[in-house]
Amino acid sequence: MVFSSMTFLLLFLPVTILLYALRRNIKWKNGVLLIASLFFYAWGEPVYILLMLISTGINYLCALGIDRSGSAKNARKLWLFIGVTASMVFLIWFKYAAFMVNSFAGVFSLPYHMAEKKLPIGISFYTFQVLTYTVDVYRKKAAVQKNPARLLLYVSCFPQLIAGPIVQYADVAGMLDDRPFNSRRFSEGARRFAVGLSKKVILANLCGSAISHIDPADASTVVSFAGAWYVALMYTFQIYFDFSAYSDMAIGLGRLFGFDYKENFNYPYVSGSITEFWRRWHISLGSFFRDYVYIPLGGSRCSVRRTIFNMMVVWSLTGFWHGASWNFILWGMYYGLLLITERFVIGRERLNKLPYLLRAPAIFVLAVIGWVLFYHTDLSLAARQLCAMIGIGNHLQLVDPLTAAVVRKYSVLPLMALIAAMPVLPAVRKLADDNRVTRALSYVAATVLMLLSLVFLVGQSYNPFIYFRF
Repeated sequence: MVFSSMTFLLLFLPVTILLYALRRNIKWKNGVLLIASLFFYAWGEPVYILLMLISTGINYLCALGIDRSGSAKNARKLWLFIGVTASMVFLIWFKYAAFMVNSFAGVFSLPYHMAEKKLPIGISFYTFQVLTYTVDVYRKKAAVQKNPARLLLYVSCFPQLIAGPIVQYADVAGMLDDRPFNSRRFSEGARRFAVGLSKKVILANLCGSAISHIDPADASTVVSFAGAWYVALMYTFQIYFDFSAYSDMAIGLGRLFGFDYKENFNYPYVSGSITEFWRRWHISLGSFFRDYVYIPLGGSRCSVRRTIFNMMVVWSLTGFWHGASWNFILWGMYYGLLLITERFVIGRERLNKLPYLLRAPAIFVLAVIGWVLFYHTDLSLAARQLCAMIGIGNHLQLVDPLTAAVVRKYSVLPLMALIAAMPVLPAVRKLADDNRVTRALSYVAATVLMLLSLVFLVGQSYNPFIYFRF
């Protein structure tokens, strides 16, 4: 079940909200939300829900063990090791085992091939979430949760279960015990959800539909210079609107049920540096790797050589987190190298002295190039598209007839996407909330967007969520 499905919008969500609002008791609300969340996950993964339950149960017991160990350092470390290892074993087995075994067999020419496992939906997200709980208890950043149902609600809460944002336990621990539910928060959450749904259904899906006509992943497709850039640009917008839309909907749904989730995207395509880009893109993932990998490795509090090593480890893992494929690892290393170059070769102060109107377009182009690596699991196809983008290739055309036809069909789409990717909405929202009249108009506009999204959904056959495969 996905947020942009009729089943979710017209059946699951209304019923859940109705049951949730029946009583003020927090136990009732938590119970309704927990049952709804487990049903939501089981709708698409009836078997793999056991993995989430087992992973949560193990970390629940390990956190209790950490808490009861008091100041016994070795015992605390042992419980932490068991919890982290148990969760990572599930993630590695389903997501990475086949890739690692087959890569090893390929390097040493061994006659063995391991079939890829079906990837449980959302396993990367809920694994990281349950790990933040155990680690936060170990660090004494959060109190141990003695109620297993509340811990399971934190891990499985359906607004952010499938594709984030990654919610650290310490940020929502208090909300599991008490949180508001009122008309103002409900209306704000509904408005945010409507905006996210329209970004997904209208913008992301249209960008994806445009790409499907000139698919550079099809080796038989003639990729011209214009076609290569057009597909790269449309994918750059598609992945942003797809994932940021899911985050908008998750934050909006969280607000409906009383949770305040942190922002996950902050208009990354206006960034004036790669560092700024990653402070604005998938913020929760960046925070996770910073707090639980980069800083424990030593962060920047060490020699330049060690700092560079730490950065490459983090960015290689960031790429690998997205998928068991060499293109994701290269994508992560690409950003690691860009960040190292920006910090230690160019220098941030020198970079910031350059005019913003020069920096921002350059950073955007670098992001577009990065998404080509991200898009193609077949590196030969990625190389083919990148070569076409710089004008290299046998019998390369400037513009092919297919690209020209698609550009004419979706003529307004690139401009719409570019405007929507700029920080226009926050300014409009701030203006709308200045008084009752403009605030009421903003809710009318959100209602229109919601209805328009439903109309689009009825007529669309293309409606995937890109980040579901991660």
